Formats: sequence, structure tokens, C-alpha cells
Amino acid sequence: MKAIVLAGGRGTRLRPLTYTMPKQLVPVANRPILYYVMDQLAEAGLEDVGVIISLETGNQIKEALSPNPWGFRFTFIPQEPLGLAHAVKVARDFLGDEPFVMYLGDNLIGEKVASLMESFGKSGADALIFLKEVKDPRRFGVAEVDAHGRVLRLVEKPKEPPSNLALVGVYVFSPAIHEAVCSIKPSWRGELEITDAIQWLLDRGYQVQSVVLKSWWLDTGKKDDLLEANRVVLDEWVKREVNGEVEEESKIVGRVQIGEGAQVKESIIRGPAVIGRGALVVRSFIGPYTTVGNGCYIENSVLEHCLLLEGARVVGVERLEDSVIGRNAYVAQGRQNSRALRLMVGDDAEVLL
Repeated sequence: MKAIVLAGGRGTRLRPLTYTMPKQLVPVANRPILYYVMDQLAEAGLEDVGVIISLETGNQIKEALSPNPWGFRFTFIPQEPLGLAHAVKVARDFLGDEPFVMYLGDNLIGEKVASLMESFGKSGADALIFLKEVKDPRRFGVAEVDAHGRVLRLVEKPKEPPSNLALVGVYVFSPAIHEAVCSIKPSWRGELEITDAIQWLLDRGYQVQSVVLKSWWLDTGKKDDLLEANRVVLDEWVKREVNGEVEEESKIVGRVQIGEGAQVKESIIRGPAVIGRGALVVRSFIGPYTTVGNGCYIENSVLEHCLLLEGARVVGVERLEDSVIGRNAYVAQGRQNSRALRLMVGDDAEVLL
């Protein structure tokens, strides 16, 4: 079985960060989101991975994946952003006539893709989709299923949802999906929708089965979603590992990773937290659910539930929380302010308060 990973798109909901990088490469716990997707596929035993890339950001995706610690045979497939079903269409030659996994490169799930593949093999279905119960299904593609998990119909962003089960960005398809994506018409957005392709299968008697996620699902398309992904990854996967230099006046509490060459001086780091390679933390408090990128500089500041990308600098900020700070950005506070700052700052920006 092969896999295609969608790593194109414009990432408009994550601007200004995505003016300078693809959303799939935004780091969570100092690793690109895309790496966690690849971890899942490698753990499932897949070897041939097609990566759908855009013309604008494709070279960045290729470079990020070039170390290839997973040992994949990568095929990079350019695509204009014309929908998920269109991605399947342009990957037709790569996929051939065998079942495949499709995984959206900016989604993270707390369950194994291998379990989805196993369910697909046992079901005899032509498609198998992950679903997740959500509070507001009107924002998603929604599935109506029977008592056995068989999908009856799909509705995209319905005003009156038939259920609270949203489609998660992970699918397994048989070759039947190729006829479907070639038969449907573009939606009002001008895109070929994967929900329309799956509904095409249903309308013609093909079997579509579902698995409801018991664990978490994170679509990292917005700032708050990105922070939540950072929180979940830190909470579930970070272990205590101190490779940098921590002076005696400092205190490390809980599960904290400190990268090589990093220095912590007269500061408190309370986990779960990650301090990147070569970072410098001076007279500061780094609270739980904070990721400090490689080469960052933090002085006389308090941070909690923050995500700092590589090379960011934060100086004299009395309290920074629920914030995403881009690469090489500079945030400084020149006067006392008892209120916490909540910021979304793009790469190379300067914010003086």
C-alpha cells in the first residue's frame, strides 16, 4: 500500500507565519507538523509516499524532507490548489491500481494510522474514513452512519448537521476512488471536494466504512489550534532530557527537554516544555506548554503556553501567554504592564511595547 500526503495549499488561516513557510512546516515541540505525519506512516510500515506540493512552497517541503530518517521512497507531485479530490487525480500515475492512504499534512491525530489500515483490510470496503465527534459540526464535512459504522451520506458544512461526526483528514481508499474523482464536478469554491467523491461512491452502491476516533484530532490551521497541538504533543510525548547547560541558580521542574548548546541562567523552566538547541534563557520563567525554538533568546520575561520559532527574541516582557512568535522576530516591553500579552507575530517582525 502507498500513501499520499497533502503538503500544498496556501495556509491563509495561519498568516502571517505562512507568508514565509508552508503551514505543514510550522514546528510543534520544535519539529515540523509534517514530521509527525511521516512518523505515523513509517510506524504503519508504509514505504512509498507521494507528497503533494504547491509550486510556491514545494522546494521548502522537499528540503525539509531531504534528511528522510524514515527511509521512504518519496515522489513529489506538484498540484495547483484545486481541492483534495484533485490531489488524488494528479497522483493517479503514482498510486497505480492499489489501495492507498491519504493524509492531510497539517493534521495530527492521537491514534495510529496502522489501526485504520487494519480496519480497512478487514472491512472489505471501498473507502474507510476517520471521524471525530465535534461540538460544532457545521464547520466541517459531516458523516451520517448506521449502527455498524457504515457511512450513509456525507454533507459539507451543513446548516442542519445529520450528526456530530466530522471527517478527519485521514482516509484509506480502494482504486474505485479514481473513477469518482474523475466524475465529480467542482464545488462552488471551484475545487474538487473529497466529500463529493466519497458521496459519488455511496450513490453507486460502493461501501464506505468509518472509524470514530476515541483520541484527539488537531487541525493546525489556526493560531489557537497550533498552540493546542503544541500543548498536546508536549503533554503526551516530551520526556525529561537535559543536554544543555543549566547553571546552579536555575531550576528545572518536571518534563523538560533542553537541547545541545542551550544555556539556562538564573531562570526557572517548568515542564512540559522544550528549549531548543543554542537557545539562551536569562532571568526568566518558562511555564508549562511552551516551546522555545533553536537559537532563541529570552531575557527578564515570563512565558507560558507559547510557541517561539527559531531565532525569536523576547526581552523584558512581564507576561506573555497563548502566543506564537515567528522566526527571528523581536518582542520587547519597555514599560510595566500587569496584563498578559497574547500575540501572533510573523517572521522577522519587531514588536516594541
